[in-house]
Amino acid sequence: MGNMEWFSVGFRMICWLCFVVCVGGIGANWGTQTSHPIPPNTVVQMLKNNGFQKVKLFDADEGLLNALKKSGLEVMVGIPNDMLAVLAASTKAAQNWVSKNVSEYINDGVNIRYVAVGNEPFLQTYNGSFLQTTFPALQNVQGALTKAGLSSQVKVTIPLNADVYESSSGRPSDGDFRSDIRGLMLAIVKFLSDNAAPFTVNIYPFISLYSDPNFPVDYAFFEGNSSAVIDGTTSYTNMFDANHDTLIWALKKNGYGNLPVIVGEIGWPTDGDMNANPQYAQRFNQGFMNHILMGQGTPVRPGPIDAYLFSLIDEDEKSIQPGNFERHWGIFTYDGLPKYQLNLGTTKSGGLVRALNVQYLDKKWCVLKPSVNLDDSRIAPSVSYACANADCTSLGYNTSCGNLDAQGNISYAFNSFYQKNDQDAVACDFSNLATITEKDPTTGTCRFEIMIVADSGMSWNLPRSPICSHTPCFMEINEYLLRCKRLNKMVTMRISFKIE
Repeated sequence: MGNMEWFSVGFRMICWLCFVVCVGGIGANWGTQTSHPIPPNTVVQMLKNNGFQKVKLFDADEGLLNALKKSGLEVMVGIPNDMLAVLAASTKAAQNWVSKNVSEYINDGVNIRYVAVGNEPFLQTYNGSFLQTTFPALQNVQGALTKAGLSSQVKVTIPLNADVYESSSGRPSDGDFRSDIRGLMLAIVKFLSDNAAPFTVNIYPFISLYSDPNFPVDYAFFEGNSSAVIDGTTSYTNMFDANHDTLIWALKKNGYGNLPVIVGEIGWPTDGDMNANPQYAQRFNQGFMNHILMGQGTPVRPGPIDAYLFSLIDEDEKSIQPGNFERHWGIFTYDGLPKYQLNLGTTKSGGLVRALNVQYLDKKWCVLKPSVNLDDSRIAPSVSYACANADCTSLGYNTSCGNLDAQGNISYAFNSFYQKNDQDAVACDFSNLATITEKDPTTGTCRFEIMIVADSGMSWNLPRSPICSHTPCFMEINEYLLRCKRLNKMVTMRISFKIE
C-alpha cells in the first residue's frame, strides 16, 4: 500500500471514529410545559451531572438557552408547529428567527447543532394541518442558516412520528412512506440528503401497547422473550429494531439508505395508565440504554444510535388528550428526583443524580376535612374544578394513587390545586370543605406533592374577569384572586430586579 493509500485509509478511520464520538452518547428532551419549572441553571447542571451530552428543546426558550451557554452540551432547538406558517411564507421571518435564536446564542457560547422545524407535523391526528407549511418552512430556515454562514455547523431536521412510514406486511423490508404523503416525504428526504442533514424520528413502543390491547407486551421490551417477527434471514424480537428498520428500508428503497437517522424521542411513562409505571419504564429505558451502549445498532443499520430520551422531567401542564400518561414521561419527577434506577453508562455511581438545591414550599398539604360527609353535594363539583385546574392524572385504575379511598381521592385533588397555587390559603377552601394539615397524607406509591418554589423566569397569565358563569361560582372568584396575587408577585419581583 502506498503512502497516499495509507493516508486515505487513516483519514477514513479518523472520520469514522469522529462519527462514533459525535453520535455516541445519550441526549434528553427538555420540555417546559410545567407550572413550576426547576430553574434552568439547575437543570443544566443536572444534565451534566448525569453525563448527558446533548439536549433537545421544543422551542427557543430564552431562559433555557441562556442557561446552556458554555455548558458544552449539544443543543437541538425546536420551532413549534404554530410558527411554521409564518416561516413558510417569509424568508425574512426565517432569517430573523435564525438571527435571534441561533446566531446570537452561538456567538454567546451555546453549542447549537440542529434546528428542529416543527414537531411531528404530519401526525395523522392533525388531519393535514401542517402539510402545506412544513417543507417550505424547512427550506426557508435552511436558507437562513446558509445566509448566516452556519449551514455547515447547524443542520435542519424535522422530528417526525413513526406513522410517516408503514409496512403492508408488518415486515421491515416492506417499509415505505405513508401513501398519502409519500411524494412530500421523498421531497423532504431529498432536501435533507442534499444538505447533509439527518432524518429525525420519534419511536414509542408504549403507544402501540396503549392503543392495542392485543399488542404482545414482551415485544415492547428488549429481553428477547417475545415471539420473533421473521423478515427473510432476520429475526426481530423487539419493536424498536423492527420499527427503526422499517424506516431504514423506506429510505433504502427510495435511494437514501445512507441518510443519518436520529431517534428524537423514545421513552416510557410512569403513571396515568395501567401500563405506565416505574417498573415498566425502568425495564424499557434500561433495556434501550443497554441496547445502544453495545453500539451494534439494528440489523439493517449497524453502528451507534443517536437518540434523545423522552423525557427529562415530568410536565404537569401537558395536554392529556392523548392520555393521562402524557404528564409522566420524565425519568425525573417534577422536582428533579430520579423515579427509578437507570444506568446511562455515564456516571460513576451507575445511577441517576438528582437535581441539586431545589427549594420547596412549606411542609403542608390541603385535604378534605374529616368531618365532611362524603355525600355532600359540593364535593363532586369541587373535585372536578380542582382536577380541571391542577393535575389528577395519578388517580385512576392501576395508577400510583389508584388504591386511595374516596376521602383520599378528594384530598389528592384538593392538594394538587393547593400546591399548584403556591399553597395560597385561598386555594384550600372549596366552600369550606378543605383544611390545611402538616401531616403528610402520602401513602404507599401515592405521593402527595409539596410544590417547589417556581423559577422566577416563568410568566403568568393576566387575570381574567371574575364572571360567575357556572357552578360553583366561588371557584371563579378564587381563581381570579389567585391570579391577581400571582401577577402582583411577579410585578414585585420584576421591580426588585430592576432596582438591583
